[in-house]
Amino acid sequence: MDIKGSAALITGGVSGLGGATARALHAAGAGVVMVDLNDELGAAAVEEVGEDRAVYVHGDVRSEQEMAAAVATATTKFGSLQIVVNCAGIGHSARVLGRQGPMEFDFFKNVVEVNLIGTFNTIRLAAQPMAENTPNEDGERGVIVNTASVAAYEGQIGQAPYSASKGGIVGMTLPIAREFAQHGIRVMTIAPGIFDTPLLGRMPEEIRQSLADQVPFPRRLGRPEEFADLVLHIIVSPMLNGETIRLDGSIRMAPR
Repeated sequence: MDIKGSAALITGGVSGLGGATARALHAAGAGVVMVDLNDELGAAAVEEVGEDRAVYVHGDVRSEQEMAAAVATATTKFGSLQIVVNCAGIGHSARVLGRQGPMEFDFFKNVVEVNLIGTFNTIRLAAQPMAENTPNEDGERGVIVNTASVAAYEGQIGQAPYSASKGGIVGMTLPIAREFAQHGIRVMTIAPGIFDTPLLGRMPEEIRQSLADQVPFPRRLGRPEEFADLVLHIIVSPMLNGETIRLDGSIRMAPR
Protein backbone atom coordinates (compact mmCIF):
# COMPACT_ATOMS: atom_id res chain seq x y z
CA MET A 1 0.00 0.00 0.00
CA ASP A 2 1.40 3.37 -1.00
CA ILE A 3 1.27 5.89 1.82
CA LYS A 4 1.59 9.00 -0.30
CA GLY A 5 -1.83 10.10 -1.43
CA SER A 6 -3.65 7.73 0.94
CA ALA A 7 -6.01 8.72 3.74
CA ALA A 8 -5.38 7.48 7.28
CA LEU A 9 -7.53 7.48 10.40
CA ILE A 10 -5.66 7.24 13.70
CA THR A 11 -7.49 6.75 17.00
CA GLY A 12 -5.72 8.18 20.03
CA GLY A 13 -4.10 10.26 17.35
CA VAL A 14 -3.00 13.43 19.10
CA SER A 15 -0.39 12.17 21.58
CA GLY A 16 1.84 9.24 22.46
CA LEU A 17 2.00 6.37 19.98
CA GLY A 18 -0.95 7.67 18.00
CA GLY A 19 0.43 11.19 17.78
CA ALA A 20 3.80 9.96 16.53
CA THR A 21 2.06 7.75 13.99
CA ALA A 22 -0.13 10.58 12.71
CA ARG A 23 2.91 12.83 12.24
CA ALA A 24 4.86 10.09 10.47
CA LEU A 25 2.01 9.28 8.11
CA HIS A 26 1.50 12.94 7.33
CA ALA A 27 5.21 13.39 6.65
CA ALA A 28 5.07 10.40 4.29
CA GLY A 29 2.34 12.08 2.25
CA ALA A 30 -0.90 10.76 3.71
CA GLY A 31 -3.92 12.77 4.71
CA VAL A 32 -4.63 12.12 8.39
CA VAL A 33 -7.75 12.13 10.53
CA MET A 34 -6.77 12.21 14.19
CA VAL A 35 -9.51 10.91 16.47
CA ASP A 36 -9.19 11.64 20.18
CA LEU A 37 -10.93 13.18 23.19
CA ASN A 38 -8.43 15.96 23.93
CA ASP A 39 -9.65 18.92 21.88
CA GLU A 40 -6.80 21.20 22.96
CA LEU A 41 -4.12 18.76 21.84
CA GLY A 42 -6.15 18.01 18.73
CA ALA A 43 -6.15 21.65 17.65
CA ALA A 44 -2.41 21.90 18.35
CA ALA A 45 -1.71 18.75 16.33
CA VAL A 46 -3.56 20.08 13.29
CA GLU A 47 -1.74 23.40 13.58
CA GLU A 48 1.60 21.57 13.78
CA VAL A 49 1.19 19.54 10.59
CA GLY A 50 -1.06 21.91 8.62
CA GLU A 51 -4.76 21.88 7.82
CA ASP A 52 -4.39 20.94 4.15
CA ARG A 53 -3.95 17.20 4.87
CA ALA A 54 -4.95 16.91 8.52
CA VAL A 55 -8.13 17.12 10.54
CA TYR A 56 -8.98 16.47 14.18
CA VAL A 57 -12.23 14.74 15.16
CA HIS A 58 -13.49 14.51 18.73
CA GLY A 59 -14.53 10.89 19.04
CA ASP A 60 -14.98 8.16 21.62
CA VAL A 61 -14.02 4.79 20.14
CA ARG A 62 -16.82 3.14 22.13
CA SER A 63 -19.48 5.19 20.33
CA GLU A 64 -20.95 3.89 17.09
CA GLN A 65 -22.21 7.33 16.15
CA GLU A 66 -18.99 9.20 16.87
CA MET A 67 -16.76 6.70 15.10
CA ALA A 68 -19.09 6.52 12.12
CA ALA A 69 -18.82 10.31 11.93
CA ALA A 70 -15.01 10.10 12.10
CA VAL A 71 -14.93 7.60 9.23
CA ALA A 72 -17.31 9.80 7.25
CA THR A 73 -15.03 12.78 7.85
CA ALA A 74 -12.12 10.86 6.32
CA THR A 75 -14.05 9.82 3.23
CA THR A 76 -15.56 13.27 2.79
CA LYS A 77 -12.31 15.22 3.17
CA PHE A 78 -10.02 12.85 1.30
CA GLY A 79 -12.46 10.92 -0.92
CA SER A 80 -11.55 7.50 0.47
CA LEU A 81 -9.96 5.71 3.43
CA GLN A 82 -7.03 3.31 2.99
CA ILE A 83 -5.31 3.18 6.40
CA VAL A 84 -6.56 2.78 9.98
CA VAL A 85 -4.29 2.72 13.03
CA ASN A 86 -5.95 1.91 16.35
CA CYS A 87 -3.96 3.53 19.18
CA ALA A 88 -6.72 4.67 21.55
CA GLY A 89 -6.56 2.91 24.88
CA ILE A 90 -6.33 3.15 28.66
CA GLY A 91 -4.02 1.33 31.04
CA HIS A 92 -5.64 1.46 34.48
CA SER A 93 -4.67 -1.32 36.87
CA ALA A 94 -6.20 -2.85 40.00
CA ARG A 95 -6.20 -6.18 41.78
CA VAL A 96 -9.11 -8.53 41.24
CA LEU A 97 -9.27 -9.02 45.00
CA GLY A 98 -7.94 -5.96 46.76
CA ARG A 99 -7.90 -4.68 50.31
CA GLN A 100 -11.35 -3.17 49.83
CA GLY A 101 -12.79 -6.38 48.37
CA PRO A 102 -13.47 -7.53 44.80
CA MET A 103 -12.62 -5.25 41.89
CA GLU A 104 -15.50 -3.04 40.84
CA PHE A 105 -17.17 -4.74 37.88
CA ASP A 106 -17.44 -1.44 36.00
CA PHE A 107 -13.67 -0.98 36.27
CA PHE A 108 -13.05 -4.16 34.31
CA LYS A 109 -15.78 -3.41 31.80
CA ASN A 110 -14.51 0.10 31.12
CA VAL A 111 -10.98 -1.05 30.25
CA VAL A 112 -12.30 -3.78 27.95
CA GLU A 113 -14.80 -1.42 26.33
CA VAL A 114 -12.19 1.20 25.48
CA ASN A 115 -9.31 -1.05 24.46
CA LEU A 116 -10.96 -4.07 22.87
CA ILE A 117 -14.50 -3.06 21.94
CA GLY A 118 -13.32 0.37 20.82
CA THR A 119 -10.76 -1.23 18.52
CA PHE A 120 -13.36 -3.58 17.08
CA ASN A 121 -15.86 -0.76 16.65
CA THR A 122 -13.35 1.22 14.59
CA ILE A 123 -12.39 -1.79 12.49
CA ARG A 124 -15.94 -2.74 11.59
CA LEU A 125 -16.96 0.80 10.64
CA ALA A 126 -13.81 1.58 8.63
CA ALA A 127 -13.91 -1.71 6.72
CA GLN A 128 -16.98 -0.74 4.70
CA PRO A 129 -15.51 2.24 2.81
CA MET A 130 -12.15 0.42 2.56
CA ALA A 131 -13.80 -2.50 0.79
CA GLU A 132 -15.16 -0.06 -1.81
CA ASN A 133 -11.71 1.29 -2.74
CA THR A 134 -10.19 0.60 -6.14
CA PRO A 135 -7.60 -2.14 -5.59
CA ASN A 136 -3.93 -1.69 -6.43
CA GLU A 137 -1.93 -4.15 -8.54
CA ASP A 138 -1.86 -6.64 -5.63
CA GLY A 139 -5.61 -6.34 -5.16
CA GLU A 140 -5.05 -4.39 -1.95
CA ARG A 141 -7.65 -1.90 -0.79
CA GLY A 142 -6.64 -1.08 2.77
CA VAL A 143 -4.51 -1.75 5.84
CA ILE A 144 -5.56 -1.84 9.50
CA VAL A 145 -2.95 -1.76 12.28
CA ASN A 146 -4.03 -2.37 15.88
CA THR A 147 -2.19 -1.77 19.13
CA ALA A 148 -1.99 -4.53 21.72
CA SER A 149 0.71 -4.86 24.40
CA VAL A 150 3.22 -7.35 25.75
CA ALA A 151 0.74 -7.53 28.63
CA ALA A 152 -1.35 -9.68 26.30
CA TYR A 153 1.27 -12.37 26.92
CA GLU A 154 2.84 -11.54 30.32
CA GLY A 155 0.29 -9.54 32.24
CA GLN A 156 1.45 -8.41 35.64
CA ILE A 157 -0.45 -8.52 38.90
CA GLY A 158 -3.13 -5.84 38.67
CA GLN A 159 -3.32 -5.99 34.88
CA ALA A 160 -6.14 -8.51 34.48
CA PRO A 161 -8.50 -6.05 32.72
CA TYR A 162 -5.72 -4.57 30.59
CA SER A 163 -4.26 -7.96 29.65
CA ALA A 164 -7.71 -9.31 28.80
CA SER A 165 -8.41 -6.35 26.53
CA LYS A 166 -5.05 -6.52 24.77
CA GLY A 167 -5.18 -10.31 24.51
CA GLY A 168 -8.54 -9.92 22.81
CA ILE A 169 -6.98 -7.66 20.20
CA VAL A 170 -4.27 -10.24 19.52
CA GLY A 171 -6.88 -12.98 19.34
CA MET A 172 -9.12 -11.27 16.80
CA THR A 173 -6.31 -10.18 14.46
CA LEU A 174 -6.03 -13.42 12.48
CA PRO A 175 -9.73 -14.20 12.04
CA ILE A 176 -10.46 -10.65 10.88
CA ALA A 177 -7.46 -10.76 8.52
CA ARG A 178 -8.76 -14.02 7.08
CA GLU A 179 -12.23 -12.58 6.62
CA PHE A 180 -11.01 -9.33 5.09
CA ALA A 181 -8.69 -11.11 2.63
CA GLN A 182 -11.58 -11.31 0.17
CA HIS A 183 -11.79 -7.52 0.28
CA GLY A 184 -8.06 -6.92 -0.09
CA ILE A 185 -7.71 -5.48 3.42
CA ARG A 186 -4.77 -6.50 5.60
CA VAL A 187 -5.01 -6.57 9.40
CA MET A 188 -1.96 -6.43 11.66
CA THR A 189 -1.27 -5.79 15.35
CA ILE A 190 1.73 -4.38 17.18
CA ALA A 191 2.39 -5.37 20.80
CA PRO A 192 4.62 -2.65 22.28
CA GLY A 193 6.70 -3.09 25.39
CA ILE A 194 7.49 -0.15 27.66
CA PHE A 195 7.30 3.05 25.65
CA ASP A 196 7.90 6.65 26.64
CA THR A 197 4.32 7.88 26.37
CA PRO A 198 2.63 10.74 28.27
CA LEU A 199 1.54 8.22 30.93
CA LEU A 200 5.15 7.37 31.76
CA GLY A 201 6.13 10.99 31.40
CA ARG A 202 4.19 11.79 34.57
CA MET A 203 6.14 9.24 36.61
CA PRO A 204 9.17 10.13 38.75
CA GLU A 205 12.49 9.75 36.96
CA GLU A 206 13.62 6.93 39.23
CA ILE A 207 10.57 4.85 38.26
CA ARG A 208 11.10 5.62 34.59
CA GLN A 209 14.71 4.50 34.88
CA SER A 210 13.69 1.34 36.73
CA LEU A 211 11.33 0.46 33.89
CA ALA A 212 13.99 1.19 31.29
CA ASP A 213 16.45 -1.07 33.11
CA GLN A 214 14.08 -4.02 32.64
CA VAL A 215 14.54 -3.91 28.86
CA PRO A 216 17.38 -6.27 27.84
CA PHE A 217 18.40 -4.26 24.75
CA PRO A 218 18.34 -1.44 24.02
CA ARG A 219 18.28 -0.66 27.73
CA ARG A 220 15.86 2.24 27.52
CA LEU A 221 12.22 3.08 27.01
CA GLY A 222 10.84 2.71 23.51
CA ARG A 223 10.30 5.88 21.53
CA PRO A 224 6.90 6.60 19.98
CA GLU A 225 8.69 7.32 16.70
CA GLU A 226 9.91 3.71 16.67
CA PHE A 227 6.34 2.50 16.93
CA ALA A 228 5.40 4.81 14.06
CA ASP A 229 8.29 3.46 11.98
CA LEU A 230 6.91 -0.06 12.34
CA VAL A 231 3.42 1.09 11.40
CA LEU A 232 4.77 2.60 8.18
CA HIS A 233 6.75 -0.56 7.43
CA ILE A 234 3.63 -2.69 7.86
CA ILE A 235 1.63 -0.45 5.54
CA VAL A 236 4.12 -0.73 2.67
CA SER A 237 4.85 -4.47 3.12
CA PRO A 238 2.06 -6.51 1.47
CA MET A 239 3.07 -9.88 2.95
CA LEU A 240 2.58 -8.69 6.52
CA ASN A 241 -0.92 -9.83 7.37
CA GLY A 242 -2.78 -11.54 10.21
CA GLU A 243 0.13 -11.33 12.66
CA THR A 244 1.09 -9.61 15.92
CA ILE A 245 4.59 -8.17 16.12
CA ARG A 246 6.21 -7.60 19.50
CA LEU A 247 8.10 -4.31 19.66
CA ASP A 248 9.71 -4.62 23.06
CA GLY A 249 13.51 -4.91 23.15
CA SER A 250 13.00 -8.60 24.15
CA ILE A 251 11.47 -7.72 27.52
CA ARG A 252 9.43 -10.39 29.31
CA MET A 253 7.43 -8.83 32.09
CA ALA A 254 7.83 -10.11 35.65
CA PRO A 255 4.76 -10.86 37.80
CA ARG A 256 5.01 -7.42 39.43
